[in-house]
Formats: sequence, C-alpha cells, structure tokens
Amino acid sequence: MITHEDKTFAMLIYVLSFFSGLIGPLIIWLLKKNESEFIDAHGKAYFNFLISYAIYGIISFLLIFILIGFILIAIIGILTVVFTIIAAIKAYNGEHYDIPLTIKFLKY
Repeated sequence: MITHEDKTFAMLIYVLSFFSGLIGPLIIWLLKKNESEFIDAHGKAYFNFLISYAIYGIISFLLIFILIGFILIAIIGILTVVFTIIAAIKAYNGEHYDIPLTIKFLKY
C-alpha cells in the first residue's frame, strides 16, 4: 500500500528538480528507494527522463548549426517543465506516469 509519505517523497523527486537540479532528486531517491517500491519507481522514471531529455538537448544543440536546433531546444525546454509538473501531480495522487519520449535506461 502506498502511504502519504511515499506519495510526498515521490512528488518531491520531481519538484526539487526545479530548485536543486540533479542533487535533490538523487538524494531522495538514494535514501528512500529501499523503503518504498513506489519511490524507487518514480526515482528511476525521473532519471530515465533526465537522461533522455539531456540526450535530446545535446542533439538539438548540435542541430543549431542547421537552424532547426533553435526550435527543438525551445520545444524540449517546454516539454521538460510540463512533463515534470504532470509527473509530480501524478506521483502525489499515487499514480505512475510514463513520461512521453523517455528511454528506459533503468528498469522499474
């Protein structure tokens, strides 16, 4: 059963990314992943999302030289913010959210 504390920590994985970058979510995930499968799944989902969108950002940066990269970087930035907010809300509601276009490096 998913507790209120599990939902709160899973939500914080996403919300803290706005304020602390990688460090806040990593600390929560490492400290709580063995206590809750729900938190572990959201931590893995977040890091899959982070790695995937970093790859997309690097590719977009390289495409700046042919001018399409400017549009792609803007789109990736907007999607990152929107999907992070949606994932935080879903986590707080006790649901799992598969963020679109995410490559599953870490299995959950």
